[in-house]
Amino acid sequence: MMGALRLAVVWATVLAFAWFGKTWLGDLSHPLLAGGLFAWLLAVIVWAAFGVVHEAEDLAHRLGEPLGTLVLTLSIVIIEVALISAVMLSAKDAPTLGRDTMFAVLMIVLNGVVGLGLLVGGLRHNQQRYNLQGASAFLSVIIPLTTVALIIPNFTSSTSDGTLTKVQAVTFSAFTLALYGVFLLIQTGRHSEFFQDAETVTAPEPASGTAPVTGGGIATHIALLLANVVPIVLLAKSLAVILDHGIAALGAPSALGGVLIAAIVFTPEGISALKAVARNELQRAINLCLGAVTSTVGLTVPAVLTIGLLTDQTVVLGLKPTEMTLLAVTLILSAQTFSGLRTTVLEGAVHLVVFFVYLVLIFSP
Repeated sequence: MMGALRLAVVWATVLAFAWFGKTWLGDLSHPLLAGGLFAWLLAVIVWAAFGVVHEAEDLAHRLGEPLGTLVLTLSIVIIEVALISAVMLSAKDAPTLGRDTMFAVLMIVLNGVVGLGLLVGGLRHNQQRYNLQGASAFLSVIIPLTTVALIIPNFTSSTSDGTLTKVQAVTFSAFTLALYGVFLLIQTGRHSEFFQDAETVTAPEPASGTAPVTGGGIATHIALLLANVVPIVLLAKSLAVILDHGIAALGAPSALGGVLIAAIVFTPEGISALKAVARNELQRAINLCLGAVTSTVGLTVPAVLTIGLLTDQTVVLGLKPTEMTLLAVTLILSAQTFSGLRTTVLEGAVHLVVFFVYLVLIFSP
């Protein structure tokens, strides 16, 4: 019943903005109008994102790990890429949006969600186990992808402003997609056991009360998942117009746009990860968090570089020195956190401190 109501409201909003959107968005000089439209779109998009998570979690129970969390992370990242693309195509002057959003995802997920999850899990379960091979596989891809995308552009001699030449953009996009593709093959094929709970890597049997794995049931959930994803993509452009106007009108930091997109998109997935930690399912939470970061960099970098090449827009990927330092600390800290077989409260507290430092530096760089 709730799912049907959500779809009705979401698609009614899509139709309303398709019919009246040009009029409503034509003049955003009235704060109440702009604020009301933003609140409306934000609520609908977040509600639809929760619908995506709900359907993806049902698929996860039917498909098992790691396919279940992979469906969820890919769905969420598609929404993120759609929002970034909408802002870039509508604003035409957002050269750092892709970089800011990717960096925000890294900080929010690797420090905020992971930190809070490890803190809650440590307080509730003392120590939690996970599959070390899976976490190591994620980090072995995340570290080079983030380094190539967000750090190397600052040190190339062809450009001096954190951008890439056309040759670099094309080849780096190809390398990123290739590495991400290899990782997906490993995750879903040859070494899928790396991403399952180390204590339960056996032939799974359907639990009592669990829906049987049938083609019809899976197809239904995929259709419902798409029915929740598509309206988010369709509403992204309208939200982008209001978001761009609001940041400019308020004189807010440009990085705030990336933070808002990351927060909007990953809030439902973050809640899902925290629920998994509370149930002592740390492996699922790791698959969600580290998988989200891997998919974000693996898909966002080629997307923003492609848009930049096709529309002749400048795309700045290189981070500022302070942000590079935070990224380096986060990667080292993540490698240290997931270097053992158990996690404790201490790791969570350290990640949260780094996250709070990031939040402070957004408004006081």
